[in-house]
Amino acid sequence: MKLIAISILSILLLCFSCATPDEQGPSPEHGANTALQGLGHLILSPFQIAAGLLEGIASIPYYMSTGVHEINEGMVETQAQIILDDTYEAAYGKRLHEVPQDGNTGEVFRRMKHATQRFQKVLKAYGIQNSDRYILTSIDTANKEGYTLFAVVYRPADSITVYDKYDKSVVRTFTKDDRLFYEPFEKDINGRPIDTVIDWAGLLREDIKTQKAQALLITLAANSVIEGKRSLEYWEIERQWIAGEYQQITAERLWVVRERMQI
Repeated sequence: MKLIAISILSILLLCFSCATPDEQGPSPEHGANTALQGLGHLILSPFQIAAGLLEGIASIPYYMSTGVHEINEGMVETQAQIILDDTYEAAYGKRLHEVPQDGNTGEVFRRMKHATQRFQKVLKAYGIQNSDRYILTSIDTANKEGYTLFAVVYRPADSITVYDKYDKSVVRTFTKDDRLFYEPFEKDINGRPIDTVIDWAGLLREDIKTQKAQALLITLAANSVIEGKRSLEYWEIERQWIAGEYQQITAERLWVVRERMQI
């Protein structure tokens, strides 16, 4: 029934989405900040919460002006597979009624290794097979400029041998203990596929620094896993990001999500 409900909401979303984004997209000068203007007092409707679930982790910024309890109620109403209450219980050991509206219980992650550990706890609690094979990753080349590229991937290996992402003449081996293990990798040095990308988002770093935003990241990522989402376009997006197009990528994605959430 839950999968049927999400499918129906997807159809409704397509029916109501009469407006389409500007084909040329926003300019980097206006960019992501313009896409997020006017959200200071936004309270999402259940329809918008459902639309955000369909859009995955790229919708995080549009949830931020709504309290965690209202978001959770909306997720319950739209029959999301995993709700914020599930995430706080599995990842942080707190039931949502113990959590303030801003979602802060004093726990934030600064590395994707620690984000992944919490993410895997949520998947395991839900009963996802091979939950330890799903990881949260980031590309940090634009961090100083205030942007990060996040991805949710399925990786079947605990150790990978790859060409350095930024110097193809160098071969590196990474394990779970290495920081760069938590970057996406398309192929190993023998050309064999490594990661299956489930979902991705280019985000302003300001939009992901709070526990509330991070709990949303985990929750939306987990729902993307359960719904069998795939993002085959990711590898080209990553190449463009590393080449310096991070502002345009972030802004265009935010505008598309805003249109589809009818904000």
